[in-house]
Amino acid sequence: MSLSFDLFWSFRSPYSYLAASRLFQLTQEYDVTCRFCPVYPLAVRVDGFFNTVNPLWPGYLLQDVPREAERLGLPISWPDPDPIVQDFTTMEVAKDQPYITRLTRFGQAAEHKGRGLAFANAASKRIWGGVKDWDKGNVLAEAAVEAGIGMADLEAAITSDAARLDHEIKTNEEDQARAGHWGVPLMVFEGEPFFGQDRIESLIWRMQQKGLQAR
Repeated sequence: MSLSFDLFWSFRSPYSYLAASRLFQLTQEYDVTCRFCPVYPLAVRVDGFFNTVNPLWPGYLLQDVPREAERLGLPISWPDPDPIVQDFTTMEVAKDQPYITRLTRFGQAAEHKGRGLAFANAASKRIWGGVKDWDKGNVLAEAAVEAGIGMADLEAAITSDAARLDHEIKTNEEDQARAGHWGVPLMVFEGEPFFGQDRIESLIWRMQQKGLQAR
């Protein structure tokens, strides 16, 4: 019997990017499916988020992310434009968030077609892999093609069904909290949470205990 896990994932999270290709490969190599659950980053979801974080955290992140990318053999560059609109002098996050809203809705719409993780993997390679102006031209359209879906279908979905997508994204965030963690990437298998791109091996180990088989 096929196994499945939930993946709570953010297009603005570098650690989500670092996990995406390995999780996608997992679904290709093993008899397991992923329910892709895009969520908004905490910086957008929580007013004044950066006023409450430990001031040492941003500096550590800027050291750790490139190190992990190098270890995994993945290119890494801070997105241009940043998926969230933020004043980096004051750390204030804007109320209007066109990039991350569009991306997150795309991710949910792609999941409707069973290609959520595939799209997240393809899009994040471009957003975090050094493609400048990823929001322009055919960049995301190429990601959609790589994921096996049409960009026209995604555009139509976020235009005609935005309210439904937003409701589903909100439900994802509620499901994430019920699973027992607030961060991304968060994998949940049979109610057990596995937080972080460094817990993929633990996820595989647990699923192997439950009968995970190669395809």
